[in-house]
Amino acid sequence: MTRRATGSPLGMHRVLDPAGAAPPPLPQAARRLDTCAQLWPDEVRINVELLNVDAASYRQLADKHTSSGLLDAQALRAEVLHIIADRGKLQNPVTGSGGMLIGTVAEVGPASPLGLAVGDRVATLVSLSLTPLEVTDGLARWDGRSEQVPATGHAILFGRTVAARLPDDLDPRLALLVLDVCGAPALVDRVVREYAAADSPPTVLVLGGAGKSGSLSLAAARRAGAGRVLAVVPNAAEQARLAPTGLADEVLLADARSAQGLSEAVAAAGGPADVTVVCVEVPGCEQPAILSTAPGGTIVFFSMATSFAAAALGAEGLAADVRMLIGNGYVPGHAAYALDLVRSQPAVRALLEARLAADAGALP
Repeated sequence: MTRRATGSPLGMHRVLDPAGAAPPPLPQAARRLDTCAQLWPDEVRINVELLNVDAASYRQLADKHTSSGLLDAQALRAEVLHIIADRGKLQNPVTGSGGMLIGTVAEVGPASPLGLAVGDRVATLVSLSLTPLEVTDGLARWDGRSEQVPATGHAILFGRTVAARLPDDLDPRLALLVLDVCGAPALVDRVVREYAAADSPPTVLVLGGAGKSGSLSLAAARRAGAGRVLAVVPNAAEQARLAPTGLADEVLLADARSAQGLSEAVAAAGGPADVTVVCVEVPGCEQPAILSTAPGGTIVFFSMATSFAAAALGAEGLAADVRMLIGNGYVPGHAAYALDLVRSQPAVRALLEARLAADAGALP
């Protein structure tokens, strides 16, 4: 790469494929990115410590390499390495999604606007599907059983990339887990406050309430003034983990993919919901969520497994007057907000720490 005086703060100067496009696509839409360690003036280079593969991508890859209940970790590792080497970024070609990472700032370009300094330990708050990434250790320390992947290599942040310094008071793995989904509770807070400000405390339904984004969304809804908070989980084990925390007024055992089953369970618990938050990383939850939401209500889709065509056409076909929002992962102040929830809500922290403890593969 020939270093120039200026580049694009959006990273378009790093696009290798398609070659010669004028103008080039944004990095996420590109098939391949330039991972050269030499910086353009507004870039930052990060020494990578840990990758966090997003839940939808990890599920798809792990399912692909699982047979008779046994995960082929070597094949999973090989495919992730191939994706990174082939694309210059971690972007699952099936889900289109990536994840995020933590690492240490190694070099800062003289025109970088990010306010980072060499030695800062940071988490990237943008997707690995648009972040130039090179891995040099073969992911040898990853056993494939966790979304968190110990790794050595480097990544490049652009002028408009969002990153956060890791807090000193939290385990970096816990901070990474929280920051990976920090857009969800921040947007839930915004939506619920809209209802509460109109003197109409909403009933909030969270599909996947025992997961990362789900548990944080439950806490955010309660703090923002929800009148009633309902959670849906797929099995008795998750119901037993979540129910004692008090994060939800009721924890429903239901299949979020079953339109009739879910809507009936929600109705029996006092629904339909005014606000439904979809945090389930499996396809087929769009129409069940629509049927479980009251006319004039709001659905927030926080899952990369969501088919937005199915959501839009499903609402049309069901004659459902609902507002549907795409959780895009960014809300101003989202990182600080999510970390504060973890610090101030012991139940949320305990759930997330238990998740980390169960993920033996997360340990470097």
